[in-house]
Amino acid sequence: MDENGADTPEQVLKFVPKERPRSYAPLVEEAGEAIIAKIQKAVNQLEAEVELLRDRAIRAERWLQTIQKEIEEKLIAPRSANSTEQTSLPKDAEL
Repeated sequence: MDENGADTPEQVLKFVPKERPRSYAPLVEEAGEAIIAKIQKAVNQLEAEVELLRDRAIRAERWLQTIQKEIEEKLIAPRSANSTEQTSLPKDAEL
């Protein structure tokens, strides 16, 4: 036997398949279906995650609105009322 493997021993040759499979179509179909199934599963997981994040964003926006309302009612409105009272008082009342 030389380095290129041109002289193959007879024992190895008798195990070599004599014919190639006629069609790889069933294997290709099976592989394609498996790939499609994995892609569909991944997309379903992605859609579920997007829905979860969308719900979290909606809740966060509601909390921000609640916080903004509290700030306006408890901090901004009292200051506005105080500045209105001060400007409406006569100058003599300030002394």
